[in-house]
Amino acid sequence: MPGTPRVDTAQLMELLAVSLGAYYGDFTVAAAGENLTASQGKTLSVLRRGPAAMRVLAETMSCDASNMTGIIDRLEKRGLVHREPSPTDRRVKNVVLTAEGERAIDAIRANMHTTLAGLDALDDAERATLHDLLSRTFEAGQAAGAPTAALRPAG
Repeated sequence: MPGTPRVDTAQLMELLAVSLGAYYGDFTVAAAGENLTASQGKTLSVLRRGPAAMRVLAETMSCDASNMTGIIDRLEKRGLVHREPSPTDRRVKNVVLTAEGERAIDAIRANMHTTLAGLDALDDAERATLHDLLSRTFEAGQAAGAPTAALRPAG
């Protein structure tokens, strides 16, 4: 497009880093308001999309399986998740979000005031464009062979 200044990849990566830093800072504060760590809150966010095997959760969260077990143990103790056998492989345990877990992640998202204010500043067309651009960015990464778990939006 004539007259549009070129934004190079390094500038985009920097803006993404700043944006994600602000988002996760906001998320961390909101999770703490629910007496959860950022990792516990992120786990609830991932599970909001549906049940997941422990191994998949560990991959998605980029953490060691033993760390994931500890996170799930603490969430289960609070009644935010429960484990159940996989319907396709009884050796695998899926982690499922409970109604209380849904309430907790909804409360976290509702209390992300900085993020919500930024998104509320966009009109409908801008929101649709942002959605499209973010979706295309992650799809392009998957097509290029990047690990799927690392590209799934969470939080």
